[in-house]
Amino acid sequence: MAGTPLTELNRPLGQDRPGSALAPRRPWARWIASGAAGIVGVAFLGVVLYAAIKRDPDGGRPVAVASIEKRAAPPPVTPAGPSGPSVAEAPNSGAASAGQLETSAGVTVYRPDASAPGSIVITVPDQAATIRLAPAPDMRLAERTRFGLLPKVAADGTTPAKLYARPVGPEPTPKPLGRIALIVGGLGISQTGTADAIAKLPPQVSMAFAPYGTDLDRTVQRARGEGHEVFLQLPMEPFDYPDNDPGPHTLLTGPKAADNTERLSWLMGRFTGYVGVANFLGGRFTADEAALSPMLREMAARGLMVVDDGSSPRSLLAASATRARIPAIRIDRTLDGVPQAAAIDKELAALEAMAQERGIAVASATALPVSLERIARWAQGLEARRIQLVPLSAAGSFRNPKTTGSLR
Repeated sequence: MAGTPLTELNRPLGQDRPGSALAPRRPWARWIASGAAGIVGVAFLGVVLYAAIKRDPDGGRPVAVASIEKRAAPPPVTPAGPSGPSVAEAPNSGAASAGQLETSAGVTVYRPDASAPGSIVITVPDQAATIRLAPAPDMRLAERTRFGLLPKVAADGTTPAKLYARPVGPEPTPKPLGRIALIVGGLGISQTGTADAIAKLPPQVSMAFAPYGTDLDRTVQRARGEGHEVFLQLPMEPFDYPDNDPGPHTLLTGPKAADNTERLSWLMGRFTGYVGVANFLGGRFTADEAALSPMLREMAARGLMVVDDGSSPRSLLAASATRARIPAIRIDRTLDGVPQAAAIDKELAALEAMAQERGIAVASATALPVSLERIARWAQGLEARRIQLVPLSAAGSFRNPKTTGSLR
C-alpha cells in the first residue's frame, strides 16, 4: 500500500486536508463527535417511546371505565307527627284551624320582616325545657316614642299577645286530669326575690313585673330567656287612694283621668316583650267604666292581653275587655292572701280540685319567699298527679266558654 498512489477511492477521508495531522491534538473534536452520537441515541429512544405510546395511549397506567347514568330524584319525605299524617298531608282548613294547631302543638311561628319576603321560622318544642320564646323586642311590633318602645300590632296583624306568648307544648301522656295556669306578680323591684322566682319556678309559670324596678328590661329578658312569658302590672287607683298609693303614674278616675294616656305610655315603655297587662290594686278604677274605656281602647290598638287579678268583686276589667274583643281572663284564686305555708298549701290543693272539676283553673301569687318555696315544692309532683301547668296566655283555650272570665 505504501507505493500505491492516493486516489479519490483509497485516500483516507480528511487525510489530504491541510493541517489534518493536528486533528488528534484537538480534544474538542472528540467531544463534538461524542455529543453527536448521544443526540442520535436520544432521538432513537424517543422514536421507540413514541411508538410504544401510540400502541398504548395510557402509557401502561391502570385504566378503569365507569359509566355515568341519570336517575330520577326520590320524592320528598315529610316526617309524620306523633300521631296521624304529617302537617303537609293535612287538608287546608283555613287560618282558624292553623292557629289552633299552633297552640295545641306548642309550635311557634315567627314571620320575619320584609327583608325576607314569604319566609317563616317554625319552632317545634319536644319538651318544656326546650321551648324558646320569640326574641324581644321584635321591631315590627314596636313603636319608638319619647317614653321608649311601646307595643303595637304589626302590619301583617301579628300581635304582642300572640308572638310573645309561651307555647303550651305537647300534651302529656296520659292525658291530664286538669290544667292550671299560674301567674306570679310583684317582680322586678327586689333583685333577690326576682332572681329566686326565675330560678325556682317552672318555666310554664307566667310572671308579672311592676314598672318601678331598676334595669327592668334586662331582668325581664332573663326571665323570658328561662321560658317565662311576662306581663306588665299597671298601678290603678284603689278605693282608699291616696292613703293607699300604688306608685307613680297610677291610672286614676275622675277629673285626673284625662292624664291617663300619658301615664299609660310611661308605664308601657318600661320594658318590652310582654304579652299583656295586669292590674295592680285598682278597686275603684276597675269598677269605673268611663275610666276603663280609654285604657281598653289602647290595649286593643296595641294587641295586648288583659288580666284581671280577681282582687275586687266589683271589677269590670275582664268583662269589659271581652266585650271589646280583647283577649282577657280573670284570676280564679289568690294563693297567698294569707302568706303562711299551711294556708298556701291549702289553696294549692283547692286549686287542683278546681282544675279537675272545670278542666282549667287560674291562680295568682306574689313573689314572697314563702310563696315561691311552697309553689316550687308543689309543682314537683304535678306530673305524677296528672296535672299540667300551662302559661296564662293559653288558659282561655282550655276554659269552658260558659265560665266567667273566659279568654276569647
